[in-house]
Amino acid sequence: MKIDLNSDLGESFGVYKIGMDQEVLKYISSANVACGWHAGDSMVMEKTVALAKKNGVAVGAHPGYPDLVGFGRRTLNVTPEEVKTYVKYQVGALLAFTKGAGVRMQHVKPHGAMYNMAAKDYKLALAIAQGIKEVDENLVLMGLANSEMIRAAKDVGLKVANEVFADRAYNDDGSLVARSLPGAVIHDKDVAIKRVIRMVKEGKVESITGKDVDITVESICIHGDNPEALEFAKNIKEALINEGIEISSL
Repeated sequence: MKIDLNSDLGESFGVYKIGMDQEVLKYISSANVACGWHAGDSMVMEKTVALAKKNGVAVGAHPGYPDLVGFGRRTLNVTPEEVKTYVKYQVGALLAFTKGAGVRMQHVKPHGAMYNMAAKDYKLALAIAQGIKEVDENLVLMGLANSEMIRAAKDVGLKVANEVFADRAYNDDGSLVARSLPGAVIHDKDVAIKRVIRMVKEGKVESITGKDVDITVESICIHGDNPEALEFAKNIKEALINEGIEISSL
């Protein structure tokens, strides 16, 4: 069995440092690089692409809403037409840096509120997929497993990567529990590891209400924002390898 491990990187901005990108890159196979709207800037984008190349990690764009203050996690009242241009603008920006570094861009993974809204709203999901295809039809759309993003991407002829989360709780419908609710984030690494192994091997995850939910797994998001989370990522990778699961980019 093969599985992709991804992480959201390049989220520092100017003098503000976020995450531990250099360390996280040792444990993942795909990097989602912020494109300057919810986080990141041109210098950080160039540096992150270079670091990913050095570590043999595939690069993808991580476009979000134009919301630096809210880190792209605030719900915006936007039209599908607007979202389409947001995606094209940011993917195009990162594409300049990947081309400059001699790296082929692999995928696009929307960020934060854009991701969560498009997971349930087909029209937004379709706009994202169309925006990606108009830039490069060979890019993979990475989206919440079994969501509207996956359906929309297939409808326009894009390749897809069903994404699951190691440290997030799920609702009965397969959506993520809102971060504002109790139990939304899983802090026990042993619990997270067991859930990941089950998702990969059995295609099931236990929801926050205790119900088994069918899930498709092609990429696992792991976080590395602090030393504890970094250890978390390391342990998940080791557990997967010990189960005979190969870590491989999309």
